[in-house]
Amino acid sequence: MSSRQQPMTDQDRQPEDTATPTGEPVVSKPYVMPDDPEPGSVETLQKEAAEVRDRMLRTLAEMENLRKRTTKEVADARLYGITGFARDVLEIADNLQRALDAVPAEDRANADPGLKSLIEGVELTERSLLNALEKHGVKKFDPQGQKFDPNFQQAMFEVPDPSVPSGTVVQVVQAGYTIGERVLRPALVGVAKGGAKAAPAANNNEPNSAV
Repeated sequence: MSSRQQPMTDQDRQPEDTATPTGEPVVSKPYVMPDDPEPGSVETLQKEAAEVRDRMLRTLAEMENLRKRTTKEVADARLYGITGFARDVLEIADNLQRALDAVPAEDRANADPGLKSLIEGVELTERSLLNALEKHGVKKFDPQGQKFDPNFQQAMFEVPDPSVPSGTVVQVVQAGYTIGERVLRPALVGVAKGGAKAAPAANNNEPNSAV
C-alpha cells in the first residue's frame, strides 16, 4: 500500500533566520567644527599665534613709519613750498642792498637830515624783509673770511692775496640764502689765490648767517 504524501503545514516549515549578522556596531565619527582644535594641535596653535603676533607687529611698525613719513612730507611742503616765492622776494632784498651800497660811507656821515632819514628808512625796510623771510625759514648768510665751500658758494673770480690762506673768501659779490636745510641761492664770491693752504674747517656744513 503506497502512502500518500501529505502536504506541509505551517508547523512543519522551519522558521527562516531573520537575525542580522553579528559584528561590531558601526559608530559614526562625531562632527568637529573647523575652529575646534584637533587633539595634539597645541604646537600648531602656538605657531599660528606667533605668526599672527609677528604680522601685527610688522603692521604697527609700517603704520608708524608711514606716520613719520607723512609728518615729514607735510613739514617739508610747508617749509619748501614757498621756495619759488622766496627766490622772487630775494630780488627785492638785493635791490635794497644795492641802494644802500650806492651811498658812500663818507656821504652818509655828512648827509643832511632828509637823506639820513631816507637811508634809515631803506635799512629798516631791509631788516624787516629779512626778518619776515627768516620767520619762514629763509636765512641770509655772508661767507666773508671763510674757507670756500662749493656747497654754499659759487666762485666768480680769484684774487691774488698772499696775506690769507689760499681758498679763502675775500669778497662777497652777492649774499647767499638758505631755506631750511637747503641752499636757496648760493653766495657769489671772490676767492683768494696764493698764500698758505687753508686749514680744514671744524664744521663747514652750515654757513654763518648774517641778517
